[in-house]
Amino acid sequence: MRFSLIASIASALLLATLPGSATAADSAKIKILLITGDDVGAHKWQETAPATRDILVNSGKFDVKVVEDLSCLENADDLKPYDVIFFHRYDRSGIISDKAKENLLNFVKSGKGFAVAHLASASFGPTMKKEGDKVELVKPGWDEFCKLCGRIWIMKVSGHGKRTPFMVHITNKTHPITKGMEDFEADDELYAKLQGDAPISVLATADSDWTKKIEPIIFTASYGKGRVFHETFGHDTKALQNANIAKVICRGCEWAATGAVK
Repeated sequence: MRFSLIASIASALLLATLPGSATAADSAKIKILLITGDDVGAHKWQETAPATRDILVNSGKFDVKVVEDLSCLENADDLKPYDVIFFHRYDRSGIISDKAKENLLNFVKSGKGFAVAHLASASFGPTMKKEGDKVELVKPGWDEFCKLCGRIWIMKVSGHGKRTPFMVHITNKTHPITKGMEDFEADDELYAKLQGDAPISVLATADSDWTKKIEPIIFTASYGKGRVFHETFGHDTKALQNANIAKVICRGCEWAATGAVK
């Protein structure tokens, strides 16, 4: 009986180390649902989505599932295993079902995390018409998505100057996401004139040559009991090949999931 018990324990340990076996370490990882699959032509989501996934997975803290359509939001039970929904998709159709809206909002309200990057915040926004310097509303968007994101990009209103390296200024060095970080240089599009009036906590800014103003580029927000992490980086894989941006993405997703960064 003693030999049999020892053999059983040995077998269990061996099984736990086999490829594909569930381990305690795997189950402890933060589970992220990364939604991608659409964007403007200048944004190669087929490259930046895997690059973002790799940043997260290579940290050792995350288990990331990548999906390429919004059908993943149609069933609330399908979202229960996840700690964070990472919206990496600018949905050009602007169409999302009422059920998907409800499930997304309830997911975050319940105390889970939401992360949004670069142009993804432009999804489901209002349709605007611009003639000269005059901009008019043609069709309202999904207002609650704006509240969820904290700030959103609105076509024909928001924008950026020429792609060029710029300095990221850490304005909050006590928040878990940016604690201990120093100012750093990014090579990306510097997003400006993001719209919205929901309360946000700005963690980093940059000086825009386009607006001649200081623009928030990393910030957080609360939505119900949930935590929202918003960063504006990710025009291409070159922009993501920056150790500081990778650190911000990993810390931001961990904070959105747990409220802390270990």
